[in-house]
Amino acid sequence: MNYSWGNNKRYNDYSSYIKKTFGERVQKLSVNAGFTCPNRDGTKGVGGCAFCNNSTFNPSYCGPEKTISQQLEQGISFFQPKYKTMQYLAYFQAYSNTYGDTQELLKLYKEALDHPLVKGLVLGTRPDCISDDLLEHLATWQKDYYIAIELGAESTLEKTLIDINRGHTYDETVQTTQRIVSYDIPVGLHLIMGLPGETRDDILLHASEVSKLPVNFLKLHQLQIVKGSLFAKKFRNNPESFQLFSAEEYIEIVVDFIERLNPNVILERFISQAPHDLLIAPRWGLKNFEFVSKVEKRLKERDTWQGKLFEFGN
Repeated sequence: MNYSWGNNKRYNDYSSYIKKTFGERVQKLSVNAGFTCPNRDGTKGVGGCAFCNNSTFNPSYCGPEKTISQQLEQGISFFQPKYKTMQYLAYFQAYSNTYGDTQELLKLYKEALDHPLVKGLVLGTRPDCISDDLLEHLATWQKDYYIAIELGAESTLEKTLIDINRGHTYDETVQTTQRIVSYDIPVGLHLIMGLPGETRDDILLHASEVSKLPVNFLKLHQLQIVKGSLFAKKFRNNPESFQLFSAEEYIEIVVDFIERLNPNVILERFISQAPHDLLIAPRWGLKNFEFVSKVEKRLKERDTWQGKLFEFGN
């Protein structure tokens, strides 16, 4: 059976989108440009979000002491022996990568784009850190490069955003998503599944709320307790305040979520993987591809697919 996204996978997957967009294998390469965020530098708060330790998703070759070009070269050297013709997207990932003076930001982005194997940018940031001035400049680059923006929404519930010290509202996520789309720039959201105080119904409500937005991509992350985060201290002192999923429980919630998600939204990932030495809980012992295989198996067993329970117009 072919679904509305054009293949027989039971969800609208990111790898098929990349293949369709570029006609070849393209890999994201993380770079660390040395940014901070308003929730750390005192503009909105200090200490960062309760779940956050940026070291958990910063590859070892990434470091602000290295230039963007050096980081890209090191990342490419990892993939090139196996994929000699591969092209790349520079993924500005650590902290808030649109937070700063527009001209300084553009200078850093351009350094990445000047690499002959880089076809575009993916900018990870917060909904409260993107100026229209920057969006106007990025829109002009789209004639020559692929540009996409990822927003850390994390939750659609205002109470949760306050509790995790996020420093922005869900309404800001909605408004910024709409602003980015108005410049014809693809936009993705990140959601954390299982934040403290959120029930299964709350999590499934996220699917309904996100489905109302003109988002292109969605990344789902299970809640992980990582060393160096505010949650790590809270977990040590009060572990019963967290309801961490087993892998099997989380798979069922992901499938339930997928059923309710707008089929036009491309699913980029279901889980995140903190480095073993930083992860406190939960420890599933599953690699990303193994988890994806289990989700696909469960979708087939339940004879369900992305958007099965979604109704356009609601």
